[in-house]
Amino acid sequence: MAQDIVMPRLSDSMEEGTILRWLKSAGDQVSLGEELVEIETDKANMVYEAPAGGTLIETLAQEGDTLPIGQVIARVGEAGEKPSGNGAAAKREPEAAVEAPTEAPVAAPPTEAHTPAAPSGDGRVKASPLARRIASEKGLDLAALSGSGPGGRIVKADVERAVAAGPVRAAATVAPPAPLAAPPPGAPAQPTPGARERPETAKGPVAYEDLTKLQQTVARRMAESKATAPHFYLSAEVDMSRAVEARARIKAAAREGDVVPSFNDLVVKACAIALREHPRANRANRDSRLELYSRVNVGVAVAAQEALVVPTVFDADQKGLRQIASENRALAQRVREGTVTPPELSGGTFTVSNLGMFGIDSFAAVINPPQAGILAVGQITERPVVREGEITTAHLMALNLACDHRILYGADGARFLDRIRGLLEEPLGLAL
Repeated sequence: MAQDIVMPRLSDSMEEGTILRWLKSAGDQVSLGEELVEIETDKANMVYEAPAGGTLIETLAQEGDTLPIGQVIARVGEAGEKPSGNGAAAKREPEAAVEAPTEAPVAAPPTEAHTPAAPSGDGRVKASPLARRIASEKGLDLAALSGSGPGGRIVKADVERAVAAGPVRAAATVAPPAPLAAPPPGAPAQPTPGARERPETAKGPVAYEDLTKLQQTVARRMAESKATAPHFYLSAEVDMSRAVEARARIKAAAREGDVVPSFNDLVVKACAIALREHPRANRANRDSRLELYSRVNVGVAVAAQEALVVPTVFDADQKGLRQIASENRALAQRVREGTVTPPELSGGTFTVSNLGMFGIDSFAAVINPPQAGILAVGQITERPVVREGEITTAHLMALNLACDHRILYGADGARFLDRIRGLLEEPLGLAL
């Protein structure tokens, strides 16, 4: 008996997923738990394992298709079972029959027959996010390709065929438009034939790019946060001189292969200790009620490719600096490689965002909902200070705490931020 495989829910906020790559083909034998398909979610690209064993009878979704949670994407059953006929092939529009010519054809350059992809209602060429990404990387014009997906949509296979055709054949697919004669002075500009127009013609050619699931989620969550969470900000300047000295000693004493904690690792540990001591900052507002967390899980914002991703260091208050440093490096590497998993991006109770490595002195961050706050960290700079009536220098760093006023009030946030500052200025407390 055939069993349907549906688009799974791979994260708590996932509503739909995009098929990136089938790891099995129709007719292949599939074992329970074997890697079946790679899916792009709102948080990461993830390989989905087969929930049942048997023969993969058919795949009902093409690579590049975006489907809602619960929609059937494939069927697994016994060898010899026939496809339902509702597969991806059935979704394609039938190609028009071409009559065989009765006369000898005129010799023509060896170019491939081409029907440009149909534009969508807003004038954009219909293409899957994956196809757009590959075409952008290879420098291909999507308008010059024909789509084999539903409704003429360009999918990954169409782009790969164009790439495999090579530069000569790919260039011959669409002839470049002949230059237009310059209009007489004062005459209105005429649109280029076949161009996708938009009102801002003075800006020149306009390209379009679909947001990935991750970018859509970040945009939606940040907009919701600023619109619904009453932000207020607290700033403090930290004297990191002792932390700079302590890290230098740790680095000098480190053996080959040892992980040396970064200043951001020190900030994560300081936040974790302060969150444990000030549990009000370790809360969230969800559906007009407060959630009180028993675990201290610090999220660390990482700049991924064209998106912001926040992997989580779980139970950071119970871990040493070296362990936090090792986990942070591993998580950041997986984010940049695109191999981080949704569980590693979930469960955070507070967030740290550091732009100091980009030369930023200070900034105000947007709260990662439904958390109570986010700490923005600037760069460490050596500046003149007055101590005991004398001018000297110190390594100073700016902290900016964004608070959700529904959870943290001014005095609560101030005490929490002051504790973080105290721990960083006396870094011995971070080792306890």
